[in-house]
Amino acid sequence: MSDKLEKLVDELSTLSVLEAADLVKKLEEKWGVSAAAPVAVAAAGAAAAEPVEEKTEFDVVIKDAGAKKIDVIKVIRQLTNLGLGEAKTLAETAGSKVLSAVGKDAATDAKKKLEEAGASVEVK
Repeated sequence: MSDKLEKLVDELSTLSVLEAADLVKKLEEKWGVSAAAPVAVAAAGAAAAEPVEEKTEFDVVIKDAGAKKIDVIKVIRQLTNLGLGEAKTLAETAGSKVLSAVGKDAATDAKKKLEEAGASVEVK
């Protein structure tokens, strides 16, 4: 290290914690940088390296029964074994879960059947 840098390091070592924090803030303002940015980038890189767990349970949510509500109610009854009144309530209530925590294939199949009956459906 050059003498100039060593002298600067020695001088900075005499600063209190508050003075050092103030120095960092002033340097960030002057140079238009952030001392926290490298840490955030490193943390984001580490998080990206972790394997992402594949979702295994899905909810089938009815958004709208559509024009053929009776057909949708019939499909809901087939999928859930609910009574007529309960199935009707599900069909008429936007955001209702027709199926909860089912596998991907079951959720996809239920969505297909409900959409064929005229409903607007979302798998979450």
